[in-house]
Amino acid sequence: MVGTPILPVGPVVGSVQCTSCHGRYGVETLEQLTSVRLASMLRDAQYTVALAVLAAGGTGGRAAREAACAVVREAGFEDCGEVQVLAALAALSGVDGEVPVDLDGAGSGLTIELHAALEPLAPHLAQQGRERLLLQGARIALADGRYLPQERAALAAVGRCLKLAELRVGELLQSATSAPH
Repeated sequence: MVGTPILPVGPVVGSVQCTSCHGRYGVETLEQLTSVRLASMLRDAQYTVALAVLAAGGTGGRAAREAACAVVREAGFEDCGEVQVLAALAALSGVDGEVPVDLDGAGSGLTIELHAALEPLAPHLAQQGRERLLLQGARIALADGRYLPQERAALAAVGRCLKLAELRVGELLQSATSAPH
């Protein structure tokens, strides 16, 4: 191979190839969420919002428990029923059996879960998607009557985690009270 001319072609640019469409993309696409990851994050967010609202309102109301279970099943946990939801709440509970709901601070496990589940998801959802998550929580809270102060606090925390304006959260919570359930 002596005497074979070598031509420089420039710097090597990395790329990745999609296994589905076989398209080639720059390596920066690896930083984007895949549809599977986004769906998983959304499912976890719905589950966490349902638990937060149910914990804030107490688990005594059957209608609220059923509404929470419906949201959880809609999220993709088809086999999750009341027993599983109550077990998840029990796992979050303290020694006295009460779920610590410190939604204004960052102390409780539930607050930490809300931040962990919602904040990374918020930039990837349109305004309507973020509002829909909040409204799902509102329907759980309203299933057994008017909002309790703790439920409003939980929903306000959900709104903050989803980067919704406080005024918009109030408007959405008010509109949910007049919507058919």
